[in-house]
Amino acid sequence: MLNKLITVSLVVLLSGCNATIPPAFQQDRDPEDRDEYNGLEGLSQQQKDQNYLMVKELANKCSQAQVNLIVAQTDKNESEIKKQKELISSTCLEK
Repeated sequence: MLNKLITVSLVVLLSGCNATIPPAFQQDRDPEDRDEYNGLEGLSQQQKDQNYLMVKELANKCSQAQVNLIVAQTDKNESEIKKQKELISSTCLEK
């Protein structure tokens, strides 16, 4: 009788632990809005999200530098043209 009680208690305890495991990451959110990652799958997704955010930030800087370059060329501002070309070479990823 005592063995059955212990077995039932262990089964209930283990099934309760399994029910509280959080998801690996917040799949319903965009990478910018995720703030919880759990386990190996969560860690892997966090690295993917960080890479995505870094590439996105570089693309934004690249686009802004290209716009600024056009403005500088229109204004014939040589120092600004040089500065924007350097920014473009450091932020624009080749496709």
